[in-house]
Amino acid sequence: MTQTAPASAYVPVGAGTWRSTGLTRGPWDPEHQHAGPPIALVARQIALAAAALGLTHVARLTANLLRPIPIAELGVSVQTDYAGRNAAHFSASLSSGGKELARFTALAQREVEFALPQGLQGHPLPQAPKPPEQSPEGRFPFASAERVGYADLVQGRVAAGALFRGPCAIWFRLRHPLIEGEVPGPIERVAVAADSGNGISAILDYRRYAFVNSDLSINLLRPAAGEWICIEAQTLLGPAAGGLAEARIYDERGLIGRSTQSLAVRARQ
Repeated sequence: MTQTAPASAYVPVGAGTWRSTGLTRGPWDPEHQHAGPPIALVARQIALAAAALGLTHVARLTANLLRPIPIAELGVSVQTDYAGRNAAHFSASLSSGGKELARFTALAQREVEFALPQGLQGHPLPQAPKPPEQSPEGRFPFASAERVGYADLVQGRVAAGALFRGPCAIWFRLRHPLIEGEVPGPIERVAVAADSGNGISAILDYRRYAFVNSDLSINLLRPAAGEWICIEAQTLLGPAAGGLAEARIYDERGLIGRSTQSLAVRARQ
């Protein structure tokens, strides 16, 4: 990489507004963001709204991606739809230049101490195929030496399979903060990684085909711990230009959740 990377993916410019940097650049168009960072940005705002109510676990996050997200100033608004003692529902919107780019819903829960009974079926929960320290470095095929992008924002390690060659498990770690001067929170780390499920498990050549996701749903059974997030993903394609990318999500302690993405498959011009 010959271009110097910015210090973070986003820089605050005012209340509810952030300036996007080149670290958010995605693989489909050099002027558009990878959806992971902006989804993580909105997830951060939802998590802050939930924490103000004493709810520290974002159990579900759903992003509906309405338009390509430009590398520009972004605005985020969050609304509390319902708040109870142990759970709350939120909705949010991402916009730029007067246009709404994405809509979100989320569920946050109160965390309490709870001792699981011994001998539960399926427990202890599964681990990632390999820990990050035993997983070799992986290079994203869309990484560019001329311009910075998502491949410079995250570090990848291959726990199983191979990048962009079918089912695989990849560890992700942020090389740079999401927000300038901040340590990323658990839901931010998960969101940045989870939106890559369709790419890392691609079964089509991304240079000849586009398989863009128009949504992302994440369900988590607990907050992620530590810097590393593993996405164990596979892509399934239907006969009418539709597809599904599904993934298990791990941290270094074990399974923490799942994600799904709906795909629109097209031949690239």
